[in-house]
Amino acid sequence: MSRLEIYSPEGLRLDGRRWNELRRFESSINTHPHAADGSSYMEQGNNKIITLVKGPKEPRLKSQMDTSKALLNVSVNITKFSKFERSKSSHKNERRVLEIQTSLVRMFEKNVMLNIYPRTVIDIEIHVLEQDGGIMGSLINGITLALIDAGISMFDYISGISVGLYDTTPLLDTNSLEENAMSTVTLGVVGKSEKLSLLLVEDKIPLDRLENVLAIGIAGAHRVRDLMDEELRKHAQKRVSNASAR
Repeated sequence: MSRLEIYSPEGLRLDGRRWNELRRFESSINTHPHAADGSSYMEQGNNKIITLVKGPKEPRLKSQMDTSKALLNVSVNITKFSKFERSKSSHKNERRVLEIQTSLVRMFEKNVMLNIYPRTVIDIEIHVLEQDGGIMGSLINGITLALIDAGISMFDYISGISVGLYDTTPLLDTNSLEENAMSTVTLGVVGKSEKLSLLLVEDKIPLDRLENVLAIGIAGAHRVRDLMDEELRKHAQKRVSNASAR
């Protein structure tokens, strides 16, 4: 596919979006109440992700216990039909998943109030059913929703988003075709601030363009945060209505 098809002279992308438009974003929480303490299902574009949070709970092994704070674990499971890095070797896929898990643990260790859950473990299970670019941002959003559903205290939301740079034009919330054609960054943004809990840069982006790319990403992440907050409010209202009807 030629680069000319990625972003047309009319300012349209392959999927019809403008440069600053998000993909379709749909989310639900408490989707697996019998399987986990907190859960979420979300679709961001063609990304489809289930996230389960189990805990805080007593660890199976005493060696996993920290008397001052909870231990946070993240496991990412990629289904065989998810199209995840199909062109790459199994070894590279495994290494990529390990890198993702490590980044997620480091990020959420800073945002979850682990010190109020000493001697416990919090397990986060992620199941990627389908992926189509910007996967790291979608994983971040799924975890945030599931942690909130589990009632686990955090300092604030973390919203994830990706931004690509096509020549001099930033493209918000990239899909896989766009990611393969240009340099991209993934941001994890804390609440409605400009504080970044994560910044992953794929390939090189000129320094004189990076500031604009980050600004577009932060603004996009704030919109994602609003969408997640809207879902949480709807769920809360539904629970109140159900309780009142009893």
